[in-house]
Amino acid sequence: MMRVSSMAKDGQKKQPSTVTNASKVPPPSSSSPPKVSTKFSKLFAFSGPAPERINGRLAMVGFVSALAVELYNGQDVFAQISNGGVSLFVATSILLTAASLVPLFKGVSVESKSDGIMTSDAELLNGRLAMLGLVALVFTEYVKGGTLV
Repeated sequence: MMRVSSMAKDGQKKQPSTVTNASKVPPPSSSSPPKVSTKFSKLFAFSGPAPERINGRLAMVGFVSALAVELYNGQDVFAQISNGGVSLFVATSILLTAASLVPLFKGVSVESKSDGIMTSDAELLNGRLAMLGLVALVFTEYVKGGTLV
């Protein structure tokens, strides 16, 4: 234990105070990552880690694919869907959903794999922008009556 006294002003008495070494040292931080729930209902809850992330990944793939096919074939999104796009969408959805769920069911959080500019927040933002871009692309093509490009 250490005693500390202060110099009094204007004729006041000194009032010693005590400071323990334990109060100077911050509490040790826990180095183990927080536990992630592997229950299906927790993963797919409204605020769970799976729904927005999976939808964002599908939207990113869908937006880039829709624009690429439109530039290559000159087909709008509606023509792409009617020419076999549904089966490709279902296959891609199953593949990306399974790939997204495997680490989550193992208890690995997305935030633990974030590094540098490839963060989980950047992925969510890109997914949200891709969802908006895909909706904007479909709406624009519907209003315009043809392809965007």
